[in-house]
Amino acid sequence: MASDETKILLRESEMPQRWYNINPDLPAPLAPPIHPATGKPLGPDDLAPLFPMALIQQEMSMEPWVEIPDPVRDIYRLWRPSPMFRAHRLEKALGTPARIYYKSEAFSPPGSHKPNTAVAQAYYNKQEGVTRIATETGAGQWGSALAFGCNVFDLECTVYMVKVSYEQKPYRRVLIQTWGAEVYPSPTDRTNAGRTILAQDPDSPGSLGIAISEAVEDAATHDDTKYSLGSVLNHVLLHQTIVGLEAKEQLKLAGEDGPDVIVGCVGGGSNFAGLCFPFVKDKLDGKDIDIIAVEPESCPTLTRGEYRYDFGDTAKLTPLLKMYTLGHTFIPEPIHAGGLRYHGDAPQLCLLVSQKLIEARAVHQLGTFEAAIQFAKAEGHIPAPETAHAIRGAIDEALKCKETGEEKCILIGYSGHGHFDMAAYDRYLAGELRDYEYPKEKIEEALKDLPVIEEG
Repeated sequence: MASDETKILLRESEMPQRWYNINPDLPAPLAPPIHPATGKPLGPDDLAPLFPMALIQQEMSMEPWVEIPDPVRDIYRLWRPSPMFRAHRLEKALGTPARIYYKSEAFSPPGSHKPNTAVAQAYYNKQEGVTRIATETGAGQWGSALAFGCNVFDLECTVYMVKVSYEQKPYRRVLIQTWGAEVYPSPTDRTNAGRTILAQDPDSPGSLGIAISEAVEDAATHDDTKYSLGSVLNHVLLHQTIVGLEAKEQLKLAGEDGPDVIVGCVGGGSNFAGLCFPFVKDKLDGKDIDIIAVEPESCPTLTRGEYRYDFGDTAKLTPLLKMYTLGHTFIPEPIHAGGLRYHGDAPQLCLLVSQKLIEARAVHQLGTFEAAIQFAKAEGHIPAPETAHAIRGAIDEALKCKETGEEKCILIGYSGHGHFDMAAYDRYLAGELRDYEYPKEKIEEALKDLPVIEEG
Protein backbone atom coordinates (compact mmCIF):
# COMPACT_ATOMS: atom_id res chain seq x y z
CA MET A 1 0.00 0.00 0.00
CA ALA A 2 1.50 3.30 -1.09
CA SER A 3 2.00 5.95 1.59
CA ASP A 4 0.22 9.30 1.52
CA GLU A 5 3.39 11.02 2.77
CA THR A 6 4.76 13.78 0.57
CA LYS A 7 8.41 13.69 1.64
CA ILE A 8 10.18 10.34 2.02
CA LEU A 9 13.43 10.65 3.94
CA LEU A 10 16.23 8.29 4.92
CA ARG A 11 18.22 8.69 8.12
CA GLU A 12 21.85 9.73 7.76
CA SER A 13 22.89 6.29 9.01
CA GLU A 14 21.01 4.76 6.07
CA MET A 15 23.17 6.47 3.44
CA PRO A 16 24.71 3.77 1.21
CA GLN A 17 28.26 2.77 2.12
CA ARG A 18 29.04 1.37 -1.35
CA TRP A 19 28.50 2.36 -4.97
CA TYR A 20 26.98 -0.19 -7.36
CA ASN A 21 29.08 -1.22 -10.37
CA ILE A 22 26.90 -2.42 -13.25
CA ASN A 23 29.81 -3.78 -15.32
CA PRO A 24 29.57 -7.41 -14.15
CA ASP A 25 25.77 -7.38 -14.64
CA LEU A 26 25.70 -5.96 -18.17
CA PRO A 27 23.96 -8.29 -20.66
CA ALA A 28 27.00 -8.14 -22.98
CA PRO A 29 30.62 -7.07 -22.52
CA LEU A 30 31.44 -3.41 -23.09
CA ALA A 31 33.49 -2.72 -26.19
CA PRO A 32 36.93 -1.61 -24.96
CA PRO A 33 38.06 2.03 -25.26
CA ILE A 34 40.52 2.46 -28.12
CA HIS A 35 43.78 4.44 -28.05
CA PRO A 36 43.46 7.33 -30.54
CA ALA A 37 47.05 6.92 -31.79
CA THR A 38 47.56 3.14 -31.87
CA GLY A 39 44.01 2.01 -32.60
CA LYS A 40 44.40 -0.67 -29.93
CA PRO A 41 42.47 -1.22 -26.67
CA LEU A 42 43.56 1.04 -23.84
CA GLY A 43 45.35 -0.20 -20.77
CA PRO A 44 45.64 1.48 -17.36
CA ASP A 45 49.00 3.07 -18.20
CA ASP A 46 47.47 4.79 -21.25
CA LEU A 47 45.03 6.65 -19.01
CA ALA A 48 47.55 7.56 -16.31
CA PRO A 49 48.43 10.99 -17.81
CA LEU A 50 44.80 12.04 -17.39
CA PHE A 51 43.39 10.26 -14.34
CA PRO A 52 44.59 9.07 -10.93
CA MET A 53 45.07 5.30 -10.77
CA ALA A 54 42.22 4.78 -8.28
CA LEU A 55 39.73 6.13 -10.83
CA ILE A 56 41.31 4.12 -13.65
CA GLN A 57 40.85 0.97 -11.56
CA GLN A 58 37.20 1.87 -10.97
CA GLU A 59 36.77 2.50 -14.70
CA MET A 60 37.83 -1.07 -15.47
CA SER A 61 36.56 -2.81 -12.35
CA MET A 62 34.39 -5.92 -12.49
CA GLU A 63 33.68 -5.88 -8.77
CA PRO A 64 29.92 -5.40 -8.20
CA TRP A 65 30.39 -3.04 -5.22
CA VAL A 66 32.93 -0.30 -4.47
CA GLU A 67 33.36 1.12 -0.98
CA ILE A 68 32.72 4.86 -0.58
CA PRO A 69 35.69 6.38 1.31
CA ASP A 70 34.82 7.89 4.69
CA PRO A 71 36.07 11.40 3.74
CA VAL A 72 33.73 11.34 0.73
CA ARG A 73 30.78 10.18 2.84
CA ASP A 74 31.57 12.96 5.33
CA ILE A 75 31.11 15.57 2.57
CA TYR A 76 28.05 13.76 1.20
CA ARG A 77 26.41 14.32 4.59
CA LEU A 78 26.03 18.01 3.71
CA TRP A 79 23.05 16.98 1.54
CA ARG A 80 22.73 13.20 1.55
CA PRO A 81 20.61 11.16 1.84
CA SER A 82 18.71 13.38 -0.58
CA PRO A 83 14.90 13.58 -0.30
CA MET A 84 12.29 11.85 -2.40
CA PHE A 85 8.88 13.46 -2.85
CA ARG A 86 5.46 12.09 -3.76
CA ALA A 87 4.05 14.54 -6.30
CA HIS A 88 0.47 14.54 -4.99
CA ARG A 89 -0.36 17.97 -6.35
CA LEU A 90 0.97 17.14 -9.82
CA GLU A 91 -1.02 13.90 -9.83
CA LYS A 92 -4.16 15.88 -9.00
CA ALA A 93 -3.44 18.54 -11.63
CA LEU A 94 -3.01 15.84 -14.27
CA GLY A 95 -6.03 13.84 -13.11
CA THR A 96 -3.96 10.68 -13.32
CA PRO A 97 -4.25 7.50 -11.26
CA ALA A 98 -0.46 7.16 -11.49
CA ARG A 99 1.62 7.64 -8.36
CA ILE A 100 4.46 10.02 -9.19
CA TYR A 101 7.66 10.30 -7.16
CA TYR A 102 10.72 12.43 -7.78
CA LYS A 103 14.16 11.85 -6.32
CA SER A 104 15.60 15.33 -5.85
CA GLU A 105 19.30 16.10 -6.18
CA ALA A 106 18.58 19.84 -6.00
CA PHE A 107 19.64 20.16 -2.36
CA SER A 108 23.37 19.69 -2.89
CA PRO A 109 25.47 22.87 -2.52
CA PRO A 110 25.77 23.33 -6.33
CA GLY A 111 22.11 22.38 -6.77
CA SER A 112 22.42 19.22 -8.85
CA HIS A 113 23.54 15.57 -8.85
CA LYS A 114 27.02 16.45 -10.09
CA PRO A 115 28.86 16.68 -6.73
CA ASN A 116 28.19 12.96 -6.14
CA THR A 117 31.13 12.30 -8.47
CA ALA A 118 32.91 15.68 -8.21
CA VAL A 119 33.63 15.16 -4.51
CA ALA A 120 34.80 11.60 -5.14
CA GLN A 121 37.05 12.58 -8.04
CA ALA A 122 38.59 15.46 -6.09
CA TYR A 123 39.28 13.09 -3.18
CA TYR A 124 41.04 10.47 -5.32
CA ASN A 125 43.13 13.13 -7.07
CA LYS A 126 44.15 14.63 -3.73
CA GLN A 127 45.14 11.18 -2.45
CA GLU A 128 47.56 10.77 -5.35
CA GLY A 129 49.22 14.16 -4.94
CA VAL A 130 47.53 16.05 -7.77
CA THR A 131 47.38 19.82 -7.18
CA ARG A 132 45.15 21.01 -10.05
CA ILE A 133 42.25 19.57 -12.05
CA ALA A 134 41.14 20.77 -15.50
CA THR A 135 37.64 20.14 -16.80
CA GLU A 136 34.93 21.33 -19.15
CA THR A 137 31.33 22.26 -18.42
CA GLY A 138 28.26 22.84 -20.54
CA ALA A 139 25.57 24.68 -18.60
CA GLY A 140 27.83 25.04 -15.58
CA GLN A 141 26.43 22.37 -13.26
CA TRP A 142 29.52 20.19 -13.60
CA GLY A 143 31.96 23.09 -13.44
CA SER A 144 30.38 24.41 -10.25
CA ALA A 145 30.28 20.92 -8.73
CA LEU A 146 33.96 20.29 -9.42
CA ALA A 147 34.84 23.76 -8.13
CA PHE A 148 33.00 22.82 -4.93
CA GLY A 149 34.77 19.44 -4.69
CA CYS A 150 38.20 20.93 -5.33
CA ASN A 151 37.57 23.63 -2.73
CA VAL A 152 36.69 20.98 -0.14
CA PHE A 153 39.94 19.09 -0.75
CA ASP A 154 42.13 22.16 -1.36
CA LEU A 155 42.84 21.64 -5.07
CA GLU A 156 43.13 24.22 -7.84
CA CYS A 157 40.50 23.95 -10.56
CA THR A 158 40.36 25.23 -14.15
CA VAL A 159 37.03 25.12 -15.99
CA TYR A 160 36.46 25.52 -19.74
CA MET A 161 32.79 26.51 -20.06
CA VAL A 162 30.97 26.27 -23.40
CA LYS A 163 30.82 29.89 -24.58
CA VAL A 164 27.08 30.03 -25.26
CA SER A 165 26.36 28.80 -21.71
CA TYR A 166 29.02 31.11 -20.26
CA GLU A 167 27.01 33.97 -21.75
CA GLN A 168 23.53 32.54 -21.03
CA LYS A 169 24.25 31.54 -17.42
CA PRO A 170 26.50 34.16 -15.79
CA TYR A 171 25.55 33.10 -12.27
CA ARG A 172 26.90 29.58 -12.84
CA ARG A 173 30.18 31.24 -13.75
CA VAL A 174 30.02 33.31 -10.55
CA LEU A 175 29.31 30.16 -8.53
CA ILE A 176 32.40 28.49 -10.01
CA GLN A 177 34.50 31.52 -9.14
CA THR A 178 33.03 31.78 -5.63
CA TRP A 179 34.43 28.34 -4.82
CA GLY A 180 37.85 29.49 -6.02
CA ALA A 181 38.10 28.00 -9.50
CA GLU A 182 39.07 29.83 -12.70
CA VAL A 183 36.63 29.63 -15.61
CA TYR A 184 37.03 30.54 -19.29
CA PRO A 185 34.55 30.71 -22.19
CA SER A 186 35.43 27.92 -24.62
CA PRO A 187 36.82 28.00 -27.28
CA THR A 188 39.70 30.02 -25.81
CA ASP A 189 43.11 31.13 -27.03
CA ARG A 190 44.74 29.22 -24.13
CA THR A 191 45.05 25.91 -26.00
CA ASN A 192 45.93 24.68 -29.47
CA ALA A 193 42.49 23.10 -29.71
CA GLY A 194 40.76 26.38 -28.89
CA ARG A 195 42.93 28.45 -31.19
CA THR A 196 42.24 26.06 -34.08
CA ILE A 197 38.48 26.39 -33.64
CA LEU A 198 38.67 30.19 -33.35
CA ALA A 199 40.72 30.37 -36.53
CA GLN A 200 37.97 28.46 -38.34
CA ASP A 201 35.07 30.30 -36.68
CA PRO A 202 35.87 33.37 -34.52
CA ASP A 203 32.21 33.47 -33.42
CA SER A 204 31.98 29.79 -32.48
CA PRO A 205 29.35 29.24 -29.73
CA GLY A 206 31.46 26.35 -28.50
CA SER A 207 30.41 22.79 -27.69
CA LEU A 208 31.15 20.21 -25.04
CA GLY A 209 33.38 18.42 -27.53
CA ILE A 210 35.49 21.55 -27.99
CA ALA A 211 35.63 22.29 -24.24
CA ILE A 212 36.69 18.69 -23.55
CA SER A 213 39.52 19.07 -26.08
CA GLU A 214 40.75 22.17 -24.26
CA ALA A 215 40.59 20.59 -20.80
CA VAL A 216 42.30 17.38 -21.93
CA GLU A 217 45.07 19.36 -23.63
CA ASP A 218 45.53 21.48 -20.51
CA ALA A 219 45.87 18.39 -18.31
CA ALA A 220 48.12 16.52 -20.72
CA THR A 221 50.57 19.43 -21.00
CA HIS A 222 50.95 20.15 -17.26
CA ASP A 223 52.58 17.63 -14.92
CA ASP A 224 50.71 18.88 -11.84
CA THR A 225 47.29 18.59 -13.48
CA LYS A 226 44.81 15.80 -14.11
CA TYR A 227 41.62 15.82 -16.14
CA SER A 228 38.14 15.27 -14.73
CA LEU A 229 34.97 14.38 -16.62
CA GLY A 230 31.48 14.87 -15.19
CA SER A 231 29.66 12.22 -17.21
CA VAL A 232 30.06 9.41 -19.80
CA LEU A 233 32.87 7.37 -18.17
CA ASN A 234 32.20 4.24 -16.11
CA HIS A 235 33.63 5.58 -12.85
CA VAL A 236 31.46 8.70 -13.09
CA LEU A 237 28.28 6.65 -13.47
CA LEU A 238 29.46 4.40 -10.64
CA HIS A 239 29.61 7.34 -8.21
CA GLN A 240 26.11 8.45 -9.20
CA THR A 241 24.49 5.11 -8.29
CA ILE A 242 24.14 6.38 -4.73
CA VAL A 243 21.03 8.15 -6.10
CA GLY A 244 19.30 4.97 -7.26
CA LEU A 245 20.37 3.00 -4.18
CA GLU A 246 18.77 5.60 -1.92
CA ALA A 247 15.68 5.73 -4.15
CA LYS A 248 15.18 1.98 -3.76
CA GLU A 249 15.05 2.27 0.01
CA GLN A 250 12.79 5.32 -0.10
CA LEU A 251 10.25 3.60 -2.35
CA LYS A 252 10.14 0.74 0.15
CA LEU A 253 9.44 3.24 2.92
CA ALA A 254 6.64 4.65 0.76
CA GLY A 255 5.12 1.18 0.50
CA GLU A 256 5.95 0.73 -3.18
CA ASP A 257 7.14 -2.53 -4.69
CA GLY A 258 9.57 -0.59 -6.87
CA PRO A 259 8.75 1.67 -9.82
CA ASP A 260 6.82 0.61 -12.91
CA VAL A 261 8.35 3.48 -14.91
CA ILE A 262 11.63 5.38 -14.45
CA VAL A 263 12.16 8.60 -16.40
CA GLY A 264 15.31 10.72 -16.53
CA CYS A 265 17.01 13.25 -18.78
CA VAL A 266 20.14 12.31 -20.71
CA GLY A 267 23.04 14.45 -21.90
CA GLY A 268 26.07 12.27 -21.23
CA GLY A 269 24.15 9.83 -19.06
CA SER A 270 25.41 10.22 -15.49
CA ASN A 271 22.29 11.39 -13.62
CA PHE A 272 20.08 9.00 -15.56
CA ALA A 273 22.39 6.04 -15.00
CA GLY A 274 22.84 6.92 -11.35
CA LEU A 275 19.09 6.67 -10.80
CA CYS A 276 18.26 3.70 -13.01
CA PHE A 277 21.26 1.33 -12.89
CA PRO A 278 20.34 -0.22 -9.52
CA PHE A 279 16.88 -0.87 -11.01
CA VAL A 280 18.31 -2.20 -14.30
CA LYS A 281 19.64 -5.10 -12.24
CA ASP A 282 16.04 -5.82 -11.17
CA LYS A 283 14.88 -5.64 -14.79
CA LEU A 284 17.61 -8.03 -15.87
CA ASP A 285 16.39 -10.35 -13.12
CA GLY A 286 12.92 -10.36 -14.67
CA LYS A 287 11.06 -7.42 -13.11
CA ASP A 288 8.78 -5.46 -15.47
CA ILE A 289 10.11 -1.88 -15.47
CA ASP A 290 9.95 0.68 -18.28
CA ILE A 291 13.14 2.77 -18.19
CA ILE A 292 12.91 5.89 -20.37
CA ALA A 293 15.81 8.18 -21.32
CA VAL A 294 14.66 11.61 -22.52
CA GLU A 295 16.89 13.85 -24.63
CA PRO A 296 16.37 17.06 -26.67
CA GLU A 297 15.29 16.92 -30.32
CA SER A 298 18.05 19.43 -31.03
CA CYS A 299 20.73 16.97 -29.85
CA PRO A 300 19.17 13.54 -30.50
CA THR A 301 22.13 11.30 -29.71
CA LEU A 302 20.32 8.14 -28.62
CA THR A 303 17.39 8.50 -31.00
CA ARG A 304 19.14 9.56 -34.22
CA GLY A 305 22.85 8.86 -33.67
CA GLU A 306 24.80 5.78 -34.76
CA TYR A 307 26.11 3.13 -32.38
CA ARG A 308 29.75 3.40 -33.36
CA TYR A 309 33.21 4.15 -32.06
CA ASP A 310 33.86 7.88 -31.87
CA PHE A 311 36.03 10.43 -30.13
CA GLY A 312 34.68 12.13 -27.04
CA ASP A 313 36.01 15.51 -28.16
CA THR A 314 36.33 17.66 -31.25
CA ALA A 315 40.15 17.69 -31.48
CA LYS A 316 40.32 13.87 -31.31
CA LEU A 317 42.50 13.81 -28.19
CA THR A 318 40.35 11.45 -26.13
CA PRO A 319 40.10 7.66 -26.37
CA LEU A 320 37.54 6.29 -28.79
CA LEU A 321 34.42 4.93 -27.12
CA LYS A 322 31.68 2.79 -28.60
CA MET A 323 28.52 4.81 -28.05
CA TYR A 324 25.59 6.37 -29.80
CA THR A 325 27.04 9.47 -31.42
CA LEU A 326 26.13 12.34 -33.70
CA GLY A 327 29.79 12.77 -34.62
CA HIS A 328 32.55 14.54 -32.73
CA THR A 329 32.30 17.57 -35.05
CA PHE A 330 28.60 18.01 -34.23
CA ILE A 331 27.75 21.53 -32.99
CA PRO A 332 24.29 21.61 -31.36
CA GLU A 333 21.85 24.47 -31.43
CA PRO A 334 22.10 26.85 -28.43
CA ILE A 335 19.15 25.49 -26.45
CA HIS A 336 18.98 26.39 -22.76
CA ALA A 337 19.36 22.78 -21.59
CA GLY A 338 23.12 23.17 -21.94
CA GLY A 339 23.86 20.02 -19.93
CA LEU A 340 22.19 17.92 -22.65
CA ARG A 341 24.18 19.30 -25.59
CA TYR A 342 26.69 16.48 -26.10
CA HIS A 343 27.30 14.47 -29.24
CA GLY A 344 27.80 11.12 -27.48
CA ASP A 345 26.61 9.20 -24.45
CA ALA A 346 27.96 6.86 -21.77
CA PRO A 347 29.01 3.49 -23.25
CA GLN A 348 27.29 1.54 -20.44
CA LEU A 349 24.02 3.37 -21.11
CA CYS A 350 24.39 3.00 -24.88
CA LEU A 351 24.88 -0.74 -24.56
CA LEU A 352 21.64 -1.02 -22.58
CA VAL A 353 19.79 1.08 -25.18
CA SER A 354 21.17 -1.12 -27.96
CA GLN A 355 19.94 -4.18 -26.03
CA LYS A 356 16.43 -2.63 -25.79
CA LEU A 357 16.55 -2.56 -21.99
CA ILE A 358 16.24 1.23 -22.01
CA GLU A 359 13.96 3.24 -24.29
CA ALA A 360 15.18 6.56 -25.69
CA ARG A 361 12.87 9.46 -26.56
CA ALA A 362 13.51 12.96 -27.87
CA VAL A 363 11.35 15.97 -26.96
CA HIS A 364 11.19 19.58 -28.08
CA GLN A 365 12.34 22.59 -26.05
CA LEU A 366 8.94 24.30 -25.81
CA GLY A 367 7.26 21.14 -24.57
CA THR A 368 9.85 20.75 -21.85
CA PHE A 369 9.33 24.28 -20.57
CA GLU A 370 5.57 23.76 -20.67
CA ALA A 371 6.09 20.71 -18.45
CA ALA A 372 8.47 22.63 -16.18
CA ILE A 373 5.90 25.40 -15.63
CA GLN A 374 3.17 22.83 -14.97
CA PHE A 375 5.41 21.09 -12.44
CA ALA A 376 6.41 24.36 -10.77
CA LYS A 377 2.78 25.45 -10.40
CA ALA A 378 1.79 22.11 -8.88
CA GLU A 379 4.84 21.19 -6.76
CA GLY A 380 6.43 24.60 -6.17
CA HIS A 381 9.95 23.55 -7.16
CA ILE A 382 11.44 25.10 -10.31
CA PRO A 383 13.41 22.49 -12.28
CA ALA A 384 16.51 23.01 -14.39
CA PRO A 385 15.82 22.96 -18.14
CA GLU A 386 17.64 19.62 -18.28
CA THR A 387 15.46 18.17 -15.53
CA ALA A 388 12.38 19.46 -17.35
CA HIS A 389 13.03 16.87 -20.06
CA ALA A 390 12.52 14.11 -17.47
CA ILE A 391 9.39 15.83 -16.19
CA ARG A 392 8.04 16.08 -19.75
CA GLY A 393 8.52 12.34 -20.21
CA ALA A 394 6.95 11.54 -16.85
CA ILE A 395 3.90 13.73 -17.49
CA ASP A 396 3.40 11.99 -20.83
CA GLU A 397 3.50 8.63 -19.04
CA ALA A 398 1.10 9.83 -16.36
CA LEU A 399 -1.36 11.03 -19.02
CA LYS A 400 -1.22 7.59 -20.64
CA CYS A 401 -2.24 6.17 -17.26
CA LYS A 402 -5.14 8.62 -17.22
CA GLU A 403 -6.32 7.20 -20.55
CA THR A 404 -5.90 3.55 -19.56
CA GLY A 405 -6.75 3.78 -15.88
CA GLU A 406 -3.48 2.05 -14.91
CA GLU A 407 -2.20 2.92 -11.43
CA LYS A 408 1.50 2.84 -12.22
CA CYS A 409 4.32 4.02 -9.99
CA ILE A 410 6.42 6.58 -11.89
CA LEU A 411 9.86 7.64 -10.63
CA ILE A 412 11.44 10.86 -11.94
CA GLY A 413 15.12 11.72 -11.75
CA TYR A 414 14.98 15.34 -10.55
CA SER A 415 18.59 16.14 -11.38
CA GLY A 416 18.72 19.80 -10.31
CA HIS A 417 16.96 23.08 -9.65
CA GLY A 418 16.51 25.93 -12.12
CA HIS A 419 17.46 28.86 -9.91
CA PHE A 420 20.38 29.77 -12.17
CA ASP A 421 18.28 29.30 -15.31
CA MET A 422 15.70 32.04 -14.87
CA ALA A 423 16.87 33.77 -18.05
CA ALA A 424 15.65 30.70 -19.93
CA TYR A 425 12.27 30.84 -18.16
CA ASP A 426 12.12 34.56 -18.90
CA ARG A 427 12.60 33.91 -22.61
CA TYR A 428 10.02 31.11 -22.60
CA LEU A 429 7.43 33.23 -20.79
CA ALA A 430 8.11 36.08 -23.23
CA GLY A 431 7.52 33.76 -26.18
CA GLU A 432 11.08 34.15 -27.43
CA LEU A 433 12.11 30.47 -27.44
CA ARG A 434 11.59 28.19 -30.42
CA ASP A 435 11.93 24.51 -31.10
CA TYR A 436 14.95 23.12 -32.90
CA GLU A 437 14.93 19.84 -34.77
CA TYR A 438 18.41 19.14 -36.02
CA PRO A 439 18.37 18.71 -39.83
CA LYS A 440 18.98 15.19 -41.05
CA GLU A 441 21.53 16.53 -43.56
CA LYS A 442 23.67 18.13 -40.82
CA ILE A 443 23.67 14.95 -38.77
CA GLU A 444 24.68 12.92 -41.83
CA GLU A 445 27.48 15.41 -42.53
CA ALA A 446 28.85 15.12 -38.98
CA LEU A 447 28.63 11.31 -39.09
CA LYS A 448 30.86 11.24 -42.19
CA ASP A 449 33.84 12.05 -39.96
CA LEU A 450 33.41 9.02 -37.70
CA PRO A 451 36.54 6.87 -37.48
CA VAL A 452 36.43 3.37 -38.90
CA ILE A 453 37.30 0.81 -36.22
CA GLU A 454 37.24 -2.92 -36.90
CA GLU A 455 35.69 -4.69 -33.92
CA GLY A 456 36.52 -8.13 -32.67
